[in-house]
Amino acid sequence: MNISPAQKQTRTLVQAAAAVCEEKKGQDTRILALDPVDSGLSDFFLVTSATNERQAVTIADEIELRLKRNFGVYPNSVEGRRNGEWILLDYVDFVVHVFLAERRAFYDIERLRKSARPMTPGEFDAELKAVLAAKTRAVRRAAKGKAKAAAKGKRGAVRKSSAAAKPRGKKKASAKPPKKARAPKTGSSRKAGRAGRSKCKA
Repeated sequence: MNISPAQKQTRTLVQAAAAVCEEKKGQDTRILALDPVDSGLSDFFLVTSATNERQAVTIADEIELRLKRNFGVYPNSVEGRRNGEWILLDYVDFVVHVFLAERRAFYDIERLRKSARPMTPGEFDAELKAVLAAKTRAVRRAAKGKAKAAAKGKRGAVRKSSAAAKPRGKKKASAKPPKKARAPKTGSSRKAGRAGRSKCKA
């Protein structure tokens, strides 16, 4: 699964909001990964339960404060804070629902979103870590491949330059001495040779 920087930011915000739910003793906290066809503008629902109105308001207030302070993010709208039975914080890409336990059972928002994939905060964190780890490995492989190609190119350039720098060798001198030219025989020497041969015959 590939995620864009914007999706990574959304998941980080959902993680931070879910961490607040855990810290403030929210019950049965679930993250619903919404089907793109069914979700409209939002990617996730974060749903948690409180035992009373005061706890519900505390959870919602702390989520709003934490995201504003740590990420500079404000909810697009907040509903239900006055009575505290169902507080909704709309961050566009994800929506936080803080219910009283009986209200959550009554509205059964998880059942209404049948196509959504429910996850615990731990499963959500593990999924994001796996995606980021895979992305990191892919980036490292690409960088390693580029480094190998660059090193190979440098080796080829060095070989070419060293070959061009070598002086051309001189032709080896022949080991055999040149043959001496025979002097042409003169007329007198020819006669002397004939006379010598005739004496030998006699």
